[in-house]
Amino acid sequence: MSAGARAQEGGGKPVILALGDSLTAGYGLSKQDSFPAELERALAEAGTPARVVNAGVSGDTSKGGLSRVDWLLAEDPDVLLLELGSNDGLRALDPTQTHDNLKAIIEKAEKAGIHVLLAGMMAPPNLGKEYGEDFNAIFPRLAEEHDVTFYPFFLEGVAARPALNQSDGMHPNAEGVDVVVENILPSVQEALKRAGALSRGQASG
Repeated sequence: MSAGARAQEGGGKPVILALGDSLTAGYGLSKQDSFPAELERALAEAGTPARVVNAGVSGDTSKGGLSRVDWLLAEDPDVLLLELGSNDGLRALDPTQTHDNLKAIIEKAEKAGIHVLLAGMMAPPNLGKEYGEDFNAIFPRLAEEHDVTFYPFFLEGVAARPALNQSDGMHPNAEGVDVVVENILPSVQEALKRAGALSRGQASG
């Protein structure tokens, strides 16, 4: 699908597909407080409107994301916002497998001509230094290997801050989502620009 066709499908706006786990899905939050909904509002307020599709599945791993990415990419978004890996880390899955799964997702998007915004994750500290170093290196390594927009840590400014998280200490509350959106917004706008979609979104506003 051409960029013009994408715009028509999205009501004149570029389309961002947010592929992720519970952090994207909005675990424990109302639909309007979820990350995709808040990001869509922030983009509109910033004068760079886009439609953000919530393709988050709670508990999903990089393998799960890979298993469903083909039919999601068939929707032909302008940008794939890839937020996966946190559950791989929580389950102490082999970082090599996580890397390979995410790499395969990125390559599928590249083949379809869809620009990727890769959001990095960090391993839980209780898994040890060696595992943490191997896991945390996945995301900058992928960013070097592929022509993606890279946001180093999805939960920057929110992780380990009780006031910004739900009672489980792992999932952002509504205030935490606001911080995530504020921090990642410039990277999302950069991804839209690199996808050739930013001026179109502004024009449609």
